[in-house]
Amino acid sequence: MRYFTLDQAQRLIPEVERHVRDALFHKAEMQQASQEMERTFDRVRVSGGARLDPTHQRELRTRRESSVKALQKALGSIEETGAVVKDLDIGLLDFMTRYRSQDVCLCWKLGEDAIRYWHGAEEGFRGRKQIDDEFRKLHHTGPDDGVPN
Repeated sequence: MRYFTLDQAQRLIPEVERHVRDALFHKAEMQQASQEMERTFDRVRVSGGARLDPTHQRELRTRRESSVKALQKALGSIEETGAVVKDLDIGLLDFMTRYRSQDVCLCWKLGEDAIRYWHGAEEGFRGRKQIDDEFRKLHHTGPDDGVPN
């Protein structure tokens, strides 16, 4: 697990935002191809064996598979930064940090222009608290970074 200062995490926002947007696009593409395939199979079941267009089905399967790979790549790119995806559908990410001898999360959501919230590692999104001057002074990158708690 990687730990960040607020400034370190903030500098990553443009990069992770790009990856989150890519992931959301490819997830939607994958879901759309899957739904179209499912609708086709439903029509076949309802009609008692209607004929499928094999070329179209291959195209859908290829589109879905390439979207899955692109989604996995985008999520891997986010993971490589050290950020943790908490809810892809809303673009919610956490960056680990330390505050008052505790692991806590710097919390960012797609659409926010900066990291303004933190929460305890077990609290989640509903436990978000505004970053204040005390938090800015006392948070640090990890248990062994030499910063007093």
